[in-house]
Amino acid sequence: MDPLLAPFRARRARTVAWVLTAVVIASVIALFVTVRPNAATTLGAGDYGIVLVFAAILIAILWRQATVSAVPDERGVTVRNLVLTRRVEWAEVVSVRFSSDRAWAQLDVIDDDPIAVMAIQNADGARARDEAQRLATLVERYGGTSVND
Repeated sequence: MDPLLAPFRARRARTVAWVLTAVVIASVIALFVTVRPNAATTLGAGDYGIVLVFAAILIAILWRQATVSAVPDERGVTVRNLVLTRRVEWAEVVSVRFSSDRAWAQLDVIDDDPIAVMAIQNADGARARDEAQRLATLVERYGGTSVND
């Protein structure tokens, strides 16, 4: 397999998301073990259920953040961001934009709004710049015209 076609994944955001997931799980366990109903508290099954639902929502958001990616192939790239996943063919991509003042890379596409590529995040420093350049190289190789800020 061509190493240029390896998936793009943010490192720091992914690490933070997994660490926070562990903190949420540990916090829920600690809460359930240490807080017992007594004269000062009247926690019932519904209270514990609300905590579990809230924790599940947090974990789902963190999981989605940890799995943000951009998966290229010879025909295009599938961009999975925090909320949406979108497939873009290389011929639709006009340019790749990334610079120190951007939180993440951006794909400018023909006749549509730009697409954020959260898998290439400025927080990753030099690695992010290299990954943005790799994405720009893929755009040039497979059909677009790429300008990297």
